[in-house]
Amino acid sequence: MSDAARPGPFRGRRLLLVSTNYAPELTGIGPYATQLAEHWAASGARVRALTGMPHYPSWHLDESYRGVWRTVEIRGGVGVHRRRHYVPPRQTALKRAAFEASILATGLIGPPPGRPDVVVSQMPSLAGGVIGARLARHHRVPYLPVVQDLMGAAAAQSGIRGGGRAAAVAAAAERYALRGAALVGVIHESFVPGVRALGVDPGRIRLVPNWTHVQGPTADRAATRARLGWPEGVPVILHSGNMGLKQGLEVLVEAARLAPGVRVVLMGDGNQRDALRARAEGLVNMEFLEPVAAAEFTDVLAAADVLAVTQRASVLDMSVPSKLTSYFTSGRPVIASVADEGGTADEVRRSGAGVLVAPEDAAALLEAVQKLAADPAAADALGAEGPRYVAHHLSREAGLARFDDLLAEVLRDGQGGGLR
Repeated sequence: MSDAARPGPFRGRRLLLVSTNYAPELTGIGPYATQLAEHWAASGARVRALTGMPHYPSWHLDESYRGVWRTVEIRGGVGVHRRRHYVPPRQTALKRAAFEASILATGLIGPPPGRPDVVVSQMPSLAGGVIGARLARHHRVPYLPVVQDLMGAAAAQSGIRGGGRAAAVAAAAERYALRGAALVGVIHESFVPGVRALGVDPGRIRLVPNWTHVQGPTADRAATRARLGWPEGVPVILHSGNMGLKQGLEVLVEAARLAPGVRVVLMGDGNQRDALRARAEGLVNMEFLEPVAAAEFTDVLAAADVLAVTQRASVLDMSVPSKLTSYFTSGRPVIASVADEGGTADEVRRSGAGVLVAPEDAAALLEAVQKLAADPAAADALGAEGPRYVAHHLSREAGLARFDDLLAEVLRDGQGGGLR
């Protein structure tokens, strides 16, 4: 049933969603915030979104928003209130702190008008979580944060310059944002211990996994490869998404250096893109692609032989990459160069659509690629598990229904009450 035809369980409710990322951003948490807000608007709720200016994953302000400090747009029935903030082109602890501080300042100074019935926030950013908590407290309404990443752990694990010093500050902000919430949503069970450590009663934690927000591939795979200049017979390993520190994408550059017969493609943007290009200078089998439009995104994924998800060895419980849902939809096998005990490894094992190799080990990654390239039937069978996993566990309908249940519980338990 389409959202337009769905009965309206939240008809007339006033909902405020706080998310630094929002459409037109196509990757990361922006698509989830957008689809969630538009879904609730379609059910009859009066939804406002407090968000920033589009900047992700390039970490450059979208050209169409240059010079804009405040704006209100109507997107999919949602009133989208954008506030200007600092966008750091490079990631250090100090620059990240300035980014968060600017979001916090402009969000608290200029929130959307009116009193909502509930405030929902997507975390990260830290500032978005604090803004949500402050606005809910001000209006004495329930507060519902959804943990997409644990930024305190991220500061400690990601390798960002000065991250160790920032971890305690980030954890303190998370503690403030989460401890008083009516309920706390987490997108993966691996986040539960970290959320509990921040002082959240485990009885108030709910699992709300992300869903696949893209459509499956439709184009002819051989035609897409030809258009991209990828010759048949040459294995192509593709990484799509943010090129940041925590991804540890240097392992793919080293894989290209070790195996001239394998084509390594990095598609997307991020603050490490230039550094990676410099590191790959002279490698004719290494290619950098700009992000592609949503209409052709999964066609490009499906044209690759193998899809890579990589993380630094230190990344354990801070993040589960949103790219996995798109990877699974594409029907190609996934190679995960990640810590075996982390949430990303858990999700790949659960899907049955990929193989795990040691993080930051280019030789192990190449061995897995070459094994799959030598047995196309096995690779196709492995990749076919992805769409099946999506259909049973990661469909948009199932994901949005989980959020409907979570919001209904908050509204039912929070009648007339504010933050705990």
